[in-house]
Amino acid sequence: MCVSAAAAHFSDTVLYVGRVDHPVFGHIEVVGYQNTAINLSRGPNAMLLHLPAVTMSPRNFLDTTANREILADMVRAVAPSSASYGPMASYGAPPAQVQVFEHDIYTVVLAIDPRSIPAALDMVPPHRRPRLRRSLLKFYANAYPGYPVALCCFDNADARKAAPLLLWYPPRDPNWLVAPAIDCHTGRAPDPNGWVSVDHHLIVGVPMQPTRYRPESEQGVVHYTQPAGPLGAFLPHCVAGRTFTQGHLPNGDFAVATADVQAGHLNRVYRRLVTGALQPIQAVHRV
Repeated sequence: MCVSAAAAHFSDTVLYVGRVDHPVFGHIEVVGYQNTAINLSRGPNAMLLHLPAVTMSPRNFLDTTANREILADMVRAVAPSSASYGPMASYGAPPAQVQVFEHDIYTVVLAIDPRSIPAALDMVPPHRRPRLRRSLLKFYANAYPGYPVALCCFDNADARKAAPLLLWYPPRDPNWLVAPAIDCHTGRAPDPNGWVSVDHHLIVGVPMQPTRYRPESEQGVVHYTQPAGPLGAFLPHCVAGRTFTQGHLPNGDFAVATADVQAGHLNRVYRRLVTGALQPIQAVHRV
């Protein structure tokens, strides 16, 4: 993950997905994303994220600028020996077709239909305004109909300074936790039938029970570097994870069945293809 508007290199990606029972918003899904980005384009660039959400608005983007270690803390919780690496919204009226807003280092273009993004690019500051191939936006419209798409625009100077992205939403499918991970770093549309190299930490929020999540070593229990504050109601206390590196997987998203998470079968991770088919990940294939 992820898909870029122009040539870029992304590495050491951390993907988080979990369900929480929020005291205000009820049962919601939370997705987190962070990586090391190198913009290989001479001009501005952007990354695209499709979101398995019923609805999205700018206020579903949580402010993590004071909590930059959130996802690194989760990685350390599942691999303690490894190296370190906004306001809320209510379910009101549906958002406008396209919304443009500032979030951390990004100018975000949030669209219900990705094909409506080009008409809104004049609202993006010139130093962050990417050039987009219409074939890329058409791919998202066809592959993920009805999914909100966030175009996160950045410039070369800001590429390495991003705080973690943390978003919440009512999920489209309560039976599956999905971490968006379709991949292409050239600015072109992803190849849905291709294989992509992986460099991912996949982190899943899990319930505190059964006790298998809390061995004596407390591996899996998250100790946050900074006080969570208002973010606490969105964050897990316990996580599980798998690392996928130095190999290739079919292009697609990561998916974990909600029932498996609740039962503790966290070794059952699937690749969800653009077609909707689910392929269990037995191993990372080297090609």
